[in-house]
Amino acid sequence: MFDHNILTRKYWRRAFRRKRDAIATRLFDTRLGRDILISALGPRVKTMTVDCGDHVLSFSPADYIGRKVFRKGHFERDHVDRLLSVLRERGLLHKGKVLLELGGNIGTQTCYFALSGAYDRIVTVEPDPRNFRLLSANIADNGFQEMVTAVNCAAGDRGGQLDFYLNHKNHGKSSALRQSASDEKILVPVRPVADILAQAEADPTDVGLIWMDIEGYEPVACRSMQALMARKVPLYMEFTPAFYGKDQTKAFIADLAGHYSECLAFFEDREQVMKVVDLPTEGDQFDVLFLR
Repeated sequence: MFDHNILTRKYWRRAFRRKRDAIATRLFDTRLGRDILISALGPRVKTMTVDCGDHVLSFSPADYIGRKVFRKGHFERDHVDRLLSVLRERGLLHKGKVLLELGGNIGTQTCYFALSGAYDRIVTVEPDPRNFRLLSANIADNGFQEMVTAVNCAAGDRGGQLDFYLNHKNHGKSSALRQSASDEKILVPVRPVADILAQAEADPTDVGLIWMDIEGYEPVACRSMQALMARKVPLYMEFTPAFYGKDQTKAFIADLAGHYSECLAFFEDREQVMKVVDLPTEGDQFDVLFLR
């Protein structure tokens, strides 16, 4: 004989699970829910892949940038859109050009630039082996292999090897400059920009934009691309006086002013066109586009 009590219990358990799953689905489809979900993941989950609409991205859920992508669906895509808008308005976007990206990380901005169609080719440089693995995967998963060349090294003023410090909470903060006592030191290859472009078979005269996000190593990298800067190739970077120190900041500004006279600084509360020589030598990090 059938036990109607057992059937009833099974029915209500199934109904409860369906209701629970429906509530969870609605919750986890919000930014708050996604934040709760990714924060709850344990160390066994090494990599996640999400559909971001017009592309997919793989990332480490333990990493700051990965968590941002999971919660918001992008990581500072508006910065790329803003930059391209400025370049377009100023007549600085031209067909057939190459984007040189120093600090490709896992390929978030690489993908945004590739999707924009603004550049025929992208050469992206990333020294962190953890990031480079994901950068390569994201290039392949989005079908960008013919457009994008990824190079696993640091950009510097010499060839050889370089002490590099891995930040385990925010892989985007890994740098040639130690920022925390918990950073792990490894050795990575370092190459001048001219050698990087040669390896990628990219003509330096075709470079139409340099995008640089290398956590305080910008002054060293700039010393290896004087030829590009002499041509006044638009140069976009994070500018961080706190990393450089006041004296090195002054020296860096003087070097930049030897090639560019005008820049557009993106502060938190405003955008400001200014002379390169007038850039602040102290203060917080901000983005700056060197124009001409």
